[in-house]
Amino acid sequence: MSKNKKTLIRICVATAVAAVTLVLKYTIALGTWYQLGLFAAAYLAAGYDVLWKAVKNIFHGKIFDENFLMTIATIGAFVIGEYADAAAVMILYQTGELFQRYAVGKSRKSIASLMSIRPEEATVVRDNTEISVHPSEVALGETIVVKAGDKLPLDGTVLKGECNIDTSAITGESLPKHVKAGDGVSSGCINLDGVLYISTESAYDNSTVAKILDLVENATANKAPAENFITKFSKYYTPIVVALAVLVGVLPPLVSGNYAHWDIWSVWLKRAMMFLFVSCPCALVISVPLGFFGGIAAASKRGILVKGSNYLELLAKVNTVAFDKTGTLTKGNFAVTAVFPEDKRNDVLKCAAIAEQYSNHPIAASVCREAKAEEPAEVTEVAGKGVKAKTADSLILCGNKQLLNDNGISCPDATGGTVVYVAKNGEFVGYIIISDEIKSDSAEAVAALNGLGCKTVMLTGDNNATAKQVCQQLGIADYRADLLPQDKVTKLRELKTGKSKVAFVGDGINDAPVLAAADVGIAMGAMGSDAAIETADIVLMQDNPTAIATAKRIAKKTLGIVNENIVLSLIIKVAVLVLSVAGVLDMIPFGMFVAILADVGVCVLAILNSMRAMIVRKRK
Repeated sequence: MSKNKKTLIRICVATAVAAVTLVLKYTIALGTWYQLGLFAAAYLAAGYDVLWKAVKNIFHGKIFDENFLMTIATIGAFVIGEYADAAAVMILYQTGELFQRYAVGKSRKSIASLMSIRPEEATVVRDNTEISVHPSEVALGETIVVKAGDKLPLDGTVLKGECNIDTSAITGESLPKHVKAGDGVSSGCINLDGVLYISTESAYDNSTVAKILDLVENATANKAPAENFITKFSKYYTPIVVALAVLVGVLPPLVSGNYAHWDIWSVWLKRAMMFLFVSCPCALVISVPLGFFGGIAAASKRGILVKGSNYLELLAKVNTVAFDKTGTLTKGNFAVTAVFPEDKRNDVLKCAAIAEQYSNHPIAASVCREAKAEEPAEVTEVAGKGVKAKTADSLILCGNKQLLNDNGISCPDATGGTVVYVAKNGEFVGYIIISDEIKSDSAEAVAALNGLGCKTVMLTGDNNATAKQVCQQLGIADYRADLLPQDKVTKLRELKTGKSKVAFVGDGINDAPVLAAADVGIAMGAMGSDAAIETADIVLMQDNPTAIATAKRIAKKTLGIVNENIVLSLIIKVAVLVLSVAGVLDMIPFGMFVAILADVGVCVLAILNSMRAMIVRKRK
């Protein structure tokens, strides 16, 4: 039987005994000693473990905690004859603790669910025989077989086979990814159909899934400032309230001069007990870290791995987001994005393909992907300008504007990327614009961040014209171009003026220095990237820029919830503490019960509020 179930049974038994005793007290005038015995039984059934923890902690030098507060407060209630209140207080306190454990357990399960991605078995081909071994026993370069329904145990490249894989556990992406021979695949994904033969490229301890699990398991090690504040606050808060409670119980009777009358002592001791009940810091101590834990869990479900709650709090305060361009906002590969004139698109591309068919240059490859060369050619390279291609019946020039001008051919100016001019037999045919493709959701991501109050900036090594065009297309407010890695660090530091918090988003490979220099370094699309996982504070396992806005929304919501809990707890506690000392609660039946109900109620509300951090609805 689980601990929570055992506690629930104890609470139910204690509540039943206390309720029966109360009924007997007011129906048959149950004697005082019988009341004491029955209420004590209910009290011990509910809280014997609290008493035991208080005693153990005292011997270990940890005196001032919530167990100590509950113990001295409830024993004090028995001393002054408030038996029912003492039992009720312990029952309510344990109810709050039960609810707290349930909430923490639920939050932990949402993160622990990631642990199911850890593969426990790999099928490796050795001596033309398939054998099952633990993934840690597979060497680099060996061939593993992954059948339909199996998890990919290690990172690698597909040698043979074609299928769809479920990457949701790694990237948060719900749509399956189609892979074939030559494609890279990551451990932790699930083969949905077909059979894959994969050449391994990582050891088990260095695989994508191992890195993710290490990040998740250690995510709570780095505490946010709010958490550190609560930890320090509780360290000094509890001894202070105990001292104040002693003063409340002792000082007024002594000052009034009626210290010889037990009735006076009874009144002020009761108020001191109420003071202790209300002052228990459970709501703060539990709800604040639980709120951050919930935020980290919500992020991890969406393929956003946060290394600690301190980075989540910093991200919530970020007001400037600086982007790398290539591989972050763009796909990082050249493609034909425009052809002029459009009505002669095929003719322009065919001429260019003939000239570029023997080149391995990325620009040549992008042209040849659009059109196939229809005849062989004798190609001569013109250094720094392009190529000349001679066929059986024509001479084709393909390159920059200078190449055509040198051959007496005039052509218009063009911008928007790398421009490839094409001429045939001394006449201008047209030009092709080749540029790095912008990701489909980059503009949406920038708009979402602008909507969240963030200024967007691009820091890129590309030329000024390309950077300007991309920023105009995406709606980015500012940019810095022609930057080397060290220049990016300098420009980023210039953005960190006053109280501004700057996040940098890069691919995690070439941008390690600037990722480290930012208040929050975010590496995206970084499956298997050592540089990303080691340097960045937040790792986005998917390749979608919109995940940045999702991470920002989760961070803002989490910090808002944490602040709500702090304010709510302090306001209500201070108010009830004042009422208890002022004697207002003395006028209410079961005043002590009301005092502890206020404390438990605040704790439950704070925990419920914290659990909201795990819920992030999709933005419509």
